[in-house]
Amino acid sequence: MTGKRLYSRRSGWLRAFASLGLAFLVGACQLTGTGGSQLGVARPGSLRPGVAAELGAREHPRVVATYGGVYEDRGAERAVAQVVGRLVEASDDPSRTYRVTILNSPTVNAFALPGGYLYVTRGLLALANDTSEVAAVLAHEMAHVTANHAIERQQRAEATELASRVLVNVVRNPDQARAALVSSQLSFARFSQVQELKADAIGVRTLSRAGYDPFAAARFLKSMAAYSNFLTAQGDTSTAPDFLSSHPSTPERVTLAVREARQIGAPGIGERDREAYLTKIDGMLYGDDPLEGFIRGRSFLHKALGIGFSVPPGYILENSPEAVLASHADGTAVRFDGADLTEFDSLEAYMRSGWINGLIADSVRADTINGLPAVTASALTDGWSFRIAVIRIGRTGYRFIFATRSPKDAFVRAYEETVQSFRQLTPTERARLQPLRIRVVRAKAGDTPERLAVAMSGIEPSRRLELFTVLNQLEPGRPIEAGTPLKIVID
Repeated sequence: MTGKRLYSRRSGWLRAFASLGLAFLVGACQLTGTGGSQLGVARPGSLRPGVAAELGAREHPRVVATYGGVYEDRGAERAVAQVVGRLVEASDDPSRTYRVTILNSPTVNAFALPGGYLYVTRGLLALANDTSEVAAVLAHEMAHVTANHAIERQQRAEATELASRVLVNVVRNPDQARAALVSSQLSFARFSQVQELKADAIGVRTLSRAGYDPFAAARFLKSMAAYSNFLTAQGDTSTAPDFLSSHPSTPERVTLAVREARQIGAPGIGERDREAYLTKIDGMLYGDDPLEGFIRGRSFLHKALGIGFSVPPGYILENSPEAVLASHADGTAVRFDGADLTEFDSLEAYMRSGWINGLIADSVRADTINGLPAVTASALTDGWSFRIAVIRIGRTGYRFIFATRSPKDAFVRAYEETVQSFRQLTPTERARLQPLRIRVVRAKAGDTPERLAVAMSGIEPSRRLELFTVLNQLEPGRPIEAGTPLKIVID
């Protein structure tokens, strides 16, 4: 199945899917990072010389594969390369070397591996509006490396794990054990949060020493929060605090970043380089890679495979190399992927072959969906209810898995509506499918966000203005000056 990895028929991934629950409901777009020491003399508590570089080199291929490969774009590469040298010279350890990779992923993320391996996604570059914001991201990740946060985090994690084992084995009172375990987890989470805040502070100072706008870090953190809210389609509606998050809340990070920047100077100092940066990313791929198919509003369309389906209103689609995921605020989780059916004489035989845990045997039914052979079934396991459908085209079985802990009528209707929408695309539809790209336009006199957002394509019309505003960091009600370079998304 081109563009989607096939799972082993008996891989047990459905069990893992259930245990993970609704983890993918959270659109976590955060500047994450871990670092390690470079080659040199080992200090107490540090890795032996050479281990950091070995770890980074070993994990690098896995990171690249996980994030869709390396993204090659001359403009984007120049946008990143031009800041690295300045930041290294201004960093706490100018002798350290770094290897920066742009990952072919639409997610907004950046992180580091031991040995000076730094990563930024093309999704992050598309969200940034000037060179100083990209520099802020890289300075943050370099700070993790120079502060040896990976080593500290590993040591603390090992200590937390040991303490947890002791508690479970020694403490007889279950309530006391649970309370102690939560306390230990909270301690580790806050420890990680402190590292993030420390990296933020170091990054702002490095940013300033390199001559960039020190307020860029706070500005980009706000953009990330706004973009995350856009992706979740419902804003920050959760009132439950995430006590075990390894990252501090965005407001806390923004407050710290602004405070650090103000100690350096007033807003307006330092280089931003907006026009030059936007020129470099003009034409850059936005959203899904063509090899992974396209998400267009509530529809998933794959040009090479010639297939498509849609989810009901209220569902949020997410694409990845392994599968297409969808989620709903009511707690429903959806997965769509493919499997090789070469060794099976029938779809019913495949459905009963053992890849589904908790399969209800008498629920297996042969079906036809839009002229294609299919089989449907239900399963129950670990408190989860599943509805499964497999649709066959040639030797490939396209699999829909709906999961919920509350199997109400709306859950069944959403499952049936989604599965019935699966179809083969016409040659005309396939020819018209083109990837989305960032295009930079200049505002004309009298232009408004509403007028400019109309030119956006590949986005639901009702959401074009919101995305246009987020991508360009526009303030509500503030007029756009003629000649201002602005990003739009078109196919």
